[in-house]
Amino acid sequence: MRAATHSDDDTEVFKSKNLKAERRRYEKLSSRLLELRVLVPKITNMTKPAIITDYISYIHELKSHVQELSEQIFVLEAAINEHEQQLERSEVDVSQEMKNRGIEPGVKVSKIDNNMLCIKILSQKTRGEITRIIEAMTVLGFVLADMSVTTSKGAVLLTSHFEGMSFDVV
Repeated sequence: MRAATHSDDDTEVFKSKNLKAERRRYEKLSSRLLELRVLVPKITNMTKPAIITDYISYIHELKSHVQELSEQIFVLEAAINEHEQQLERSEVDVSQEMKNRGIEPGVKVSKIDNNMLCIKILSQKTRGEITRIIEAMTVLGFVLADMSVTTSKGAVLLTSHFEGMSFDVV
């Protein structure tokens, strides 16, 4: 909007009623375009249309990259699921083979001295078994002194020594 005013020499002077608001809007837009320039790795030109075009291209590249990564994740998840199914099938086979060889799973606990236990566990090989044993003994107040693991054809012999408070073993 223009408003005509007369000065001493009777010339018209044009003033915008919203000049300050327009300047703030322009500065804000310029600031946002500079922010875009910082975010987009390849800016071909510093004009507003070029920055926006480059930004759109960059978004398309990111979407394409996200799609590729999603497909890779899908393939990896499928491979992990297949591997887990193979492990489950092999655990069943291992259990049967242990029975065929006359190997019976079992646990034997021996007292070494007043505050040390020797624990021997013979079982089929399963994921996370050693971790579960150590966690259980830690909860009971024992500290792992040493451990040896022997595996053969899916069977595992775990021999471990735990230190703890004084106790009696029956």
